[in-house]
Parts: sequence; structure tokens; C-alpha cells
Amino acid sequence: MLWQRVLTASILAPLVVAGVLWLPTDWLLAVLAAVVLLGADEWTRLCRLQGVWPRVAFVAALGGLLALLWLGREAAPLWPAVAAAGALWWLVITLVLWRFRRSGFTGGDGQAFWVWSGGMVLLPAWVGVGLIHRIPEHGPAALLLLLLMIWAADSGAFFAGRRFGRNKLAPGISPGKTLEGVYGAFAAVALLAVAFSLLRPAMAGPAALLLLGALAVPISVAGDLYESAAKRRADLKDSGRLLPGHGGVLDRIDSLLAAAPVFAVLYPWIIRL
Repeated sequence: MLWQRVLTASILAPLVVAGVLWLPTDWLLAVLAAVVLLGADEWTRLCRLQGVWPRVAFVAALGGLLALLWLGREAAPLWPAVAAAGALWWLVITLVLWRFRRSGFTGGDGQAFWVWSGGMVLLPAWVGVGLIHRIPEHGPAALLLLLLMIWAADSGAFFAGRRFGRNKLAPGISPGKTLEGVYGAFAAVALLAVAFSLLRPAMAGPAALLLLGALAVPISVAGDLYESAAKRRADLKDSGRLLPGHGGVLDRIDSLLAAAPVFAVLYPWIIRL
């Protein structure tokens, strides 16, 4: 599986970086909308919607909301409000997951909750990416920084967890994750923050980037754990099979789904430090 993960990542990562750096925001959002709809289809499996038409209805409803958000992308209060709602959602979910880290989280086994949460997971993330990418002067660099932080956290957690992992982080949700893996994620993101501040000193100082990284790690972990809780409830190992070695689309972007709205809300404030 490791070589499949590496091969898939080596193909996708350059394409993602090129899109972030060189595509106009509207084009990037159009591409990401297709990814979100693929994720919406996978979410129907996680919330156990039965039958073709309920699944089609869910994806179509998400597509309609994406279209409405697209039409309102120049309305000043709308997108920041959606991102703020998403950030608040992930703050609550992070606390809930921590509370139920040993016993497991099922959302009360209510299908309506999981259907509704699909919108809260997918839509604010799409909006958050758009808000970050169009930040004046260094929007693409800020979005690239977010992606690099997520990838660094994922890699740091993977290797530190395999080498030093002893203490379970959330055994009732994802037994494979360890506290040592989280420490590895923090260390990797801290190194990245310092390196990025040296390469792009005009963008932000090391203190601001270290603070962003310190916030990005727990939120990205929460995104991973929340999808794990959904998969555990649905008795699925992966959200899909589209990406060899990674599973489905949601398996690859779960951390970004959580981090994007939080980053979009906090970045303009923290960057001034």
C-alpha cells in the first residue's frame, strides 16, 4: 500500500500545486467543485443512504448549493459567514470527538444528522479555499501553505506513529492513531513554518506561521477522526476506491475539509502578528 500511496501522491501533488499557483480563483473553484461533488457521492455511502435516487438527490442538492454560493461569491457577507459557520462547526466537532475519543462517536446513529453534516463538511471547505486563494497579494501562497501544513502533518503523524506510537489518541474512533503521531505532526509543521517564513519573509514572520501550524494540526486531525467515525459507523474501511493507496476522495481531503474554513477565518488576523 505504501508504494501505491507514494505513486498516487507523486502524480496528484504537482497537479494540485500547479492549480493553486497558476489557476485563477474561479477556475480553481470550478475544479474543486467537481472534487466536492465526488466527495458528496462518497458521503452518501458514509451516511448509509440506500437506493440510487436518495443518493442522487443528496449530490444534486449539494450541487445546487454550490451553484448558489458561486453566484453569491461577490456578496461580501455571504462567504465569510459560511466560512465562520464551518469554523464553528469544526470547533464543536473537535470538542465532541475529544469527549468521545474512547467510547466512539456515532452522532446518535441518526441518519439525518449525518446527511446534514455532509453539507457542513463540504460546503464551508469549498468556500474557505476560495477565500484563502483570493487574499490580496499572496492568496495562492497562503493556500499552498495550508496544503503543505496538512501534508506535513499527515506525513509527520504517519512516520512518528509507526516508529514511536504507543499511546492511542482516540481508540474508540480510530485505533491506529497515536499521541506520538500527533507530536510528529506538530514537529513536522513547526519545521515547515520556520522554513516557509525564511523563504517568504514578506508574507509572515515565524511566530505567525508557527501559531497557524499549531492551530492547523488539531483541526486537521479532527477532520481525519470525523471521517473515521463516519466510516466506522458505516462499517467501511475507505470512503471509496478512486485513488489507489489512498481510498476515496474524502480519504485524501478529510483534513483539508476541516482546516480550510478555520484557516480562512483566522489567517487574516494571525498573519498580522
